[in-house]
Amino acid sequence: MTAVATKAVRDRIGAARGAVSAERFSFWYGQKQALSDISLHAPPRSVTALIGPSGCGKSTFLRSINRMNALLPNVHHDGNILLDDVDVYGSDMDPVTLRRRVGMVFQHWNPFPRSIYDNVAYGPRVNGIRKRADLDAIVESALVRAALWDEVKARLRQSALGLSGGQQQRLCIARALANEPEVLLLDEPASALDPIATQKIEELLYELKRDLTIIIVTHNLQQAARVSDVTAFFYLGRLVEVGPTDRMFTGPVDERTEAYITGRFG
Repeated sequence: MTAVATKAVRDRIGAARGAVSAERFSFWYGQKQALSDISLHAPPRSVTALIGPSGCGKSTFLRSINRMNALLPNVHHDGNILLDDVDVYGSDMDPVTLRRRVGMVFQHWNPFPRSIYDNVAYGPRVNGIRKRADLDAIVESALVRAALWDEVKARLRQSALGLSGGQQQRLCIARALANEPEVLLLDEPASALDPIATQKIEELLYELKRDLTIIIVTHNLQQAARVSDVTAFFYLGRLVEVGPTDRMFTGPVDERTEAYITGRFG
């Protein structure tokens, strides 16, 4: 590798943002403890899959990263979640700014009952962008990145509700991407989709991780094995094991991880 190439790689790594780290993070819904002492690092420009049986704390942890759970009544937490070494629960972290930097896509697609264009332009408009040329460029870029542009460019002013389920889910991803996030959280994004639409979502994640940190909750172990670089196994509110995906699926250290991956429970 030439000196110029080495410097380019070093500069790219140094410029990477979007590292997410939990440090002994615990979370309670009232008196019920949902997470206990979670310590987990999701490296930038990678896909981290959270797996485990229903009710094990995966979605609670995911929604804690951008403080979505903090909107619920009678909840509290202990420990830290850091975004690029800054505590997301710290007094100097504005929740609106946090949710712009950390986008989220839910299990059930939820486009606004507006046009395709207005769905994608919603976030930038809220953030103060008004010039039509700027909005046009943002909408096109987000739809291209979400692998949806070619399918919808001729009907941007039509209702988003007329799209198929898979297209609506990719539109929700485009809506998140329009805010130029550093992290993208996905909570079972393909669980309600057919195999063809699921494949498109998985291919999209492979492309997006070049620019984003992606953390995905999935019950589909084959999907976790296909799309992720790191896999974390949750059980009863605790992080049992985390490691490179190939190692987790071929040689897990903890017997509970092996039992779950091999289908003996879950």
